[in-house]
Amino acid sequence: METISTTSRRNFLKIAALSSGGLVLGFHWNESAATSFKVLKDEAMLSEHNFNSYLSISTEDIITIFSPNPELGQNIKTSFPMIVAEELDADWSKVKIIQAALDTKKYERQLTGGSGAIPHSWERLRKAGATARHLLVEAAAKRWSVASSALVTENGKVIDKANNRSLSYGELVTDAATIAVPADVKLKDKKDFKIIGKAIKNVENEAIFTGKPLFGLDFYREGMLHAMVQRPTGFGMKIKSVDSAAARAVPGIIDVVQFKNNVAVVGKSTWQIIKARKLLKVDYEPDGTVESSADHDKLFKELLNSKDATVRRKNGDVEAAFKNAAKVIVKEYQCPFIPHNPLEPMNFFADVRADGVELIGPTQTPDRARGEVAKLLNISPEKITVEITRLGGGFGRRLYADYVLEAAELSSILKAPVKVTWLREDDMSGGTYRPAVRYRFEAALDGNGNVIGYKLRGVGMNSGNPTREDNFPSGAVENLLIDSVEHKSSITTGAWRAPITNFLAYAEQAFLDEVAAEVKQDPVQFRLNLLEKAKKSPTGPIKYDIDRMKAVIELVAEKSNWGKKKNVAQGFSVYFSHRSYVAQVAEVEVKNGKPTLQKIYAAADCGVVVNLSGAMQQVRGGIVDGLGHAFYGNLTFKNGEPEQKNFNTYRLIRLKEIPEIDVHFVNNGIDPTGLGEPALPPTGGAVANAFFKATGKRLYNQPFFKQDALEGVQLGTKG
Repeated sequence: METISTTSRRNFLKIAALSSGGLVLGFHWNESAATSFKVLKDEAMLSEHNFNSYLSISTEDIITIFSPNPELGQNIKTSFPMIVAEELDADWSKVKIIQAALDTKKYERQLTGGSGAIPHSWERLRKAGATARHLLVEAAAKRWSVASSALVTENGKVIDKANNRSLSYGELVTDAATIAVPADVKLKDKKDFKIIGKAIKNVENEAIFTGKPLFGLDFYREGMLHAMVQRPTGFGMKIKSVDSAAARAVPGIIDVVQFKNNVAVVGKSTWQIIKARKLLKVDYEPDGTVESSADHDKLFKELLNSKDATVRRKNGDVEAAFKNAAKVIVKEYQCPFIPHNPLEPMNFFADVRADGVELIGPTQTPDRARGEVAKLLNISPEKITVEITRLGGGFGRRLYADYVLEAAELSSILKAPVKVTWLREDDMSGGTYRPAVRYRFEAALDGNGNVIGYKLRGVGMNSGNPTREDNFPSGAVENLLIDSVEHKSSITTGAWRAPITNFLAYAEQAFLDEVAAEVKQDPVQFRLNLLEKAKKSPTGPIKYDIDRMKAVIELVAEKSNWGKKKNVAQGFSVYFSHRSYVAQVAEVEVKNGKPTLQKIYAAADCGVVVNLSGAMQQVRGGIVDGLGHAFYGNLTFKNGEPEQKNFNTYRLIRLKEIPEIDVHFVNNGIDPTGLGEPALPPTGGAVANAFFKATGKRLYNQPFFKQDALEGVQLGTKG
């Protein structure tokens, strides 16, 4: 049984409307040719035109679109059909998605990440729907010999109200395929949207809840081998010796293979290889520097004082501002490494043959997987196909191809199709982590409490640039310096949901709260005053939209009744990331002497909300993710080895700890700007600022629950 739902362009046309005399529109998913559409009348036209996507309407009224993006939980299998159906005036539940196989020559962005699927596809899908609608209306007008302007469309039908008659789209598609495609079409006024903005449940909910095979772990092919890899016990370690005799003796074990710094147990089933791997005897020895978390703490202090920093942004005369300041505030914030922990552990299938390579599994970046496998096997990427299953979470982990390479290398060695499966312990102890970072913030105040200087230094492990130098309050302070220092570590690090900003936002917003308190200003008004200053007299480039940020601040202040509640400690935070804006207010109440997080308000500006249900889940999910990792997320190392290897030692937030979350959206009508990540960054700051108001104690490090300041604190209304 195989479970793949991706298909090639040619196969799409075979299963779409062409086989039954329907309508197939070819169009482009690339920026440069997004407005070009053409009716495809036969398969031969596929070779004549360089289209990379299609919208098909069958005679049975089924509408199918060909999507390049993998589904990770960002809800595109529901949201994309809603966008097409809106412009087409169709029943959105009859719009289906078929996921395209990897074809980077055809697609400019075939990946999942950066909160970019909806922003990138918005206009293309709208025009596809509007173009199809135009053809259907023209076909009806021709059949009835009336002006097309006299006709309307509703719920999959073209209607002639004057003569009380109608035709379904399926009844018109054959005629519509003969109509000339217009050079351009008029899109709906957004105020006339009937489907976009509604709350629609995810189309795959039932399949997920009932365990229907969808994910990479479900994939099975008759005759394939299973493999599980024993990786080094710590970063900076190498194999000294291997004794595989006991493992090889387990029934069903085919082979034990040493490759690079790994040992793989290969067998006929996952149960057999799990048992056999436990019997492997592998000794390791140091191979270079072996790091511990205690070393990192010491190193951070040295890096914060290093003279070898990379300047990311400098405005004005920073040295003079701090020299002449009436007061200087200096604070430091630190976060640890954390793993991604997607619910579905890493897995991938590979079949390396003489005539080509077949890769199948969950990946956010199929092109990277193909490219790295081509390099590993020293073959042309054109000889490699990649099919993408549904992804059981990622949070950035599946941007990387290490687990794909393992499958490909083992298949090449064994000359057989192989599926590699990781356990939770494998991913927590040999994965890719959010880098540990530390920030030092400095604010220079004049005698009137004005911020006349601002400094930020970010230092981190393999973090590249751990700052976002153009984010607020850059542009609002005339003398500003932002720089960074990086430490190269053997510990593998990478993008984690809302890269860099997932912690930087907390640190910045907590620091601004301290500055506001120092100058005795309300924290919300303090930020609004800085934004007003940036608008009237900006310093350097401003890459955030001042009005959009101001709008989410004012909305969340209104909804939370900011500053007007008794016996409730409110904490505020606002951040811009991934093109969108989110402001949050966290509320802490003290009950029986214990401060308890009760509620979080969020106001988001992500432009037009396509699916209100999906958008709500994105915001709530981001807040829960940010909240849980701020309180508990902590991966520590001792002699290069992670000390937490499964959920018995790595604490995640629990359902009963989740506070009430009240979400609101700014309705400004601009095109969508993405929402998968922007709700996470502000959460830590809002919560930390609320706990300060409730307890008088500041939180400078994550995880919060490792600090004395939170002794006796509870999460959630149920405690």
